[in-house]
Formats: sequence, structure tokens, C-alpha cells
Amino acid sequence: MIHELLLALSGYPGTIFTWNKRNGLQVSQDLPFLHPSETSVLNRLCKMGTDYVRFTEFTEQHTGHVHQQEHYSSQPSQSGLHGIYLRAFCTGLNSMLQPYRHALLDLEKEFLGDPHLSISHVNYMLEQFQLLFPSVMVVVETIKSQKIHGCQILETVYKHSCGGLPPVRMALEKILAVCHGVMYKQLAAWMLHGLLLDQSEEFFVKQGPSAGGATAAQEEEEEDLGIGGLSGKQLRELQDLRLIEEENMLAPSLQQFSLRVEMLPSYIPVRVAEKILFVGESVQMFENHNQSPSRAGSILKHQEDMFAAELHRLKQQPLFSLVDFENLVDGIRSTVAEHLWTLMVEESDLLGQLKIIKDFYLLGRGELYQVFIDLAQHMLKTPPSAVTEHDVNVAFQQAAHKVLLDDDNLLPLLHLTIDYQGKESKEASGNREGTTPPQETSPREAPPTGWAALGLAYKVQWPLHILFTPAVLEKYNVVFRYLLSVRRVQSELQHCWALQMQRKHLKSNQMDAVKWRLRNHMAFLVDNLQYYLQVDVLESQFSQLLQQINSTRDFESIRLAHDHFLSNLLAQSFILLKPVSVRNKPPFIYQLCPIAVLLLYRVLVVSHSCSSRFFPVCVTTR
Repeated sequence: MIHELLLALSGYPGTIFTWNKRNGLQVSQDLPFLHPSETSVLNRLCKMGTDYVRFTEFTEQHTGHVHQQEHYSSQPSQSGLHGIYLRAFCTGLNSMLQPYRHALLDLEKEFLGDPHLSISHVNYMLEQFQLLFPSVMVVVETIKSQKIHGCQILETVYKHSCGGLPPVRMALEKILAVCHGVMYKQLAAWMLHGLLLDQSEEFFVKQGPSAGGATAAQEEEEEDLGIGGLSGKQLRELQDLRLIEEENMLAPSLQQFSLRVEMLPSYIPVRVAEKILFVGESVQMFENHNQSPSRAGSILKHQEDMFAAELHRLKQQPLFSLVDFENLVDGIRSTVAEHLWTLMVEESDLLGQLKIIKDFYLLGRGELYQVFIDLAQHMLKTPPSAVTEHDVNVAFQQAAHKVLLDDDNLLPLLHLTIDYQGKESKEASGNREGTTPPQETSPREAPPTGWAALGLAYKVQWPLHILFTPAVLEKYNVVFRYLLSVRRVQSELQHCWALQMQRKHLKSNQMDAVKWRLRNHMAFLVDNLQYYLQVDVLESQFSQLLQQINSTRDFESIRLAHDHFLSNLLAQSFILLKPVSVRNKPPFIYQLCPIAVLLLYRVLVVSHSCSSRFFPVCVTTR
């Protein structure tokens, strides 16, 4: 019977110890010579044997082995579980069972040497596994029932390894170390070579945009924070400059990657995962852009072998050390960030590119846009058509020649765009075979004038496109349209003053005096607004940005400083303020200057949120 017991504990039941699909191994009830206490001990051992059988069944099913015993097979071959992390878990589970198998062999040798040993001796020798197997079975059942996948297996094993039983903790830590081996291989491919080896979507880095976190309640999103009329939703958009979808807008050489947060184990902080994402994106960009290797060089400065050896050393450690792991990630990130800083600032002339952005998007070349406003006023005061974009660009080129801006290398990179009604349908009809159909969007209202549909496109050269992404350029376009509207209002008010000077010799009535005073107040207000925007906002923030770029050699610091620069522009220019609806406007105001009136009513509300040094004049309306 002892040999029958050892065979049953090895996964081969017989006539004394039978297998039941529901209850597993059990002692046969047709044995009258067994005492009830012996039956109890044997059933306890059978419970351990049942766990072993189910462990082997699980590992054989998910590692591709075909040596499955038909008499206890109760699971279908297709359970929906797959992936390299699951195979690694099965490998670690199989290695955890090796001491149990050796213990059965030792027991067999002992019984062959001394046939008088009792069942109690078997129970004593296998006591540690009677404590270990049920705890590990909980992990296996959790994976099977919840269909845990990929790096989520790391999280499951880690949580169950934090218990107070040393045998259970040590066994699960060994399994976790085997699973970490897969993660380190994926990290090495991603961080050192820019390869995302993840066919089953198991890694915490994925290709494509991150899923929108639209879980907040609508009331929370629209909550007014009391910061100049800024709502909670607007503040979150201000702080996250990458909320605009870039999946279809990115340059072909730069694929977008993001974090799959649900796959990230809890013992790896998000800040470390973001560094891993940044390193892999940068390396992947360089690997896919090898047309100028002499200029780009190696982004890791030919230290791939050293970093690979460090990753292998961490892989061999029995316990995961977050300190060592983060130190290595920081080392790789620092190398990549410094190389990108050199490439951006020194080789690609980032400061010169920022100067171009400031001159054209932020109206640094004020004389250019003053001439352009005069040339394009007649074609942009009406709703745009299909030829408006061409005419506007011709006017822009003429304005550049008039102000002696004849840079043959710069002007071809700039292009004014007009988003007129029907443009999307034409672009959609141009999509033929091999292109994805555009997503359905709600119909937008046609812009009332060409000025409302005007935008500026700039062809950013590699590798500056990783800083000036389409989302960032769209933010610049928002500021560009706003600053251009202020400039146009100022020009219109000056034109109104010229008309008043032409008519000053004529007899005026009380209504004319009211118009002159209103124009005077509006001009004073807009002039102060223009000075505030150009001096207190643009020049001040731009000088701070240049200072931060020159004081670091880290690309991530540059990107963060640039994000703060753009955020401050949007916030301090009052672009994100809620719109104001003003009723009962006097009819004569419309005859004066519609654009100036609309801006006036907007600025009247803005002035209540600003310091008096920005708008010293006090304007009141009834």
C-alpha cells in the first residue's frame, strides 16, 4: 500500500487511491483493514497529491507538453490563457515542484531499505508541502478564474508572496524571479534596441495612444476652481499638453507609444515606467531613422553591452530590488536624455527654431503681420472658399517681401491654412485604397470669416518633431489666432482714429462724441492688452524658457520647460476663460468696429481677474 500511496502522490492513482474529477485523490472505501485515523491521515496526504496533480496538469496544458494523464484530465486544452508570462509562471511552478518529487524519491528509497516504516513517516516527511501547496493553489486558481494575463501575473504572484509563511513566501519569490526574467528580456529589447516584442499584449508599454481616462464625473470636470474662471476640466487640459490625439497626425518616423497602466505591477512606480517609455521611444526613433548615422550616432553612446550586462545581473538576483532597478533605468535615461539634448540644442539649433516659433506663431515679427493684415483683409472678411488658402499664402509671401524677409530656407517651411467648410469631405474623398476611413465627427459650423479659419503650419525638421509635436503646434495655433485677433483689433481702432481725424472739421453731434470717447477707451484698453501680452507674457516667458534650456543638459528637462512655457502662455493670455454673453448692447457700437466690440466685452471681464497694473483704465458699461 505504501508504494500505491507514493505512486498516487506522484500523479498515478490506482485501485486503493482513486481519482475523482470533483474531489481528486481519495482512499477507496472498500478497505476494511484501515483504521479511521489512518484513513484520515491518508486523505490528508491525498489532498496534497490532488494539488500536485492539478499543478502538473496546469503546467502541461500551458507549456505545450502532451504527457497529460487521461484519467485525471478535467480541463479543456483551450482555456483562453496564453502568453509568455504564463509560460514563465508554469516554468517557475514546475521548478517549485522539484523538491516534492525528490522527497517522494527519498521516501521510496527509505521504504525499500526499511519496509517497517509507517504512514506517519510519510506524513512527517511531506509536512512542509501540506502547508505550501494550498497557498500556491490559490494563486493558480486566481489566474485561471480571472484569466490573468501578462504582467498582471507578476502583480498576482507578488501580492500572494507578501504573506507571513516563510515556505510560501520563498516558493512564490522563486516563481516571481522566473517571471521577471521575461520582463527583463522585454525591457532589454525595448530600452536598448527600441523593439516592442509583445505579440500577446502583455507588456506595460503599448503602441498607440493611451486610453482616455474619462471616469471623472461631469460635475467634477466642470467644477469652477475659482482661478480666474478656470474650471477643473480646463486646468487638467492645461497641465496635460498631450490630450490632443496624435495617432493620425504624427510623422511617419515617429510612432506613438503609451503606458498600459493596467499591466504595470504595483511595486514598479509610474514614474519609473514613464522613464522606460521615454527611453524606448527615443531609441526606437533613432533605430528607424538611420539615413544620417554619422550625425545621429548611437543614442546610448555605444554602451548597449554594458546596460545589457546590468539588466542580466538584475535578472539573476533572487529578489526584485526597486532601488537597483530604478538606478539602472535612471542611468539609461540620463544617457539618452543627454544625447538628445546635444542633438537638439547643439546640432539641430533648438534655440533658432524657438526663435522662428516666436517670430511667426507668437507674432514676434509684428511688421510682417501688420502688412499681411492690410493685404489679406479684403479676402478674409468673408466666409472662406476653396481658393482662399492659395490667395492668403500669396499675400503672406508678398508681405514677407515687403518687409525684406526673403529667407529661401525658411519661407517654404511655413504655410497658412484655411479650415473652410467642405475641406474635410474633399480630403476624405481623396482617401483611396490602403488608407483608413476617417472617423465620423459631428458637423461643425462654417466659420463666419476667413480670419476665424486661419491657421499656420510649420514643417518641423527631424529630430525636433519629438518636441514640436502636432499637438503642441495646435496649441501654438490657438495662441497665434488669439494674438492675431488682438493685432487686428488694434489696427481697426487705429483706422477708426484716422477716420475721426478726417471728419474732425465737420460739425459733430452728441452721438459722435460718445463714439470718440468709446474709441479712445477701447484703444487705451487694447494697447495695454497688447503691451501686456507681448512684454509681460511672451518676452518674460520666452526668456525664462531660454534660461532653463541653457542651464541643463537633459532633454526631458527641456520638454518639461517647454510644456510649462506653453501652459503659461495659454493661462496668462486668458485664452481658457469661459466665454461671456453680453446682452442689450447699444446698436451704434456695431457701426464702430464689430471686432473691437467683441474683444472689448471679453476684456472687460478679464480686467476683473487681472492686476491693476495691466489695465489701469477703468471702463464701465450700462
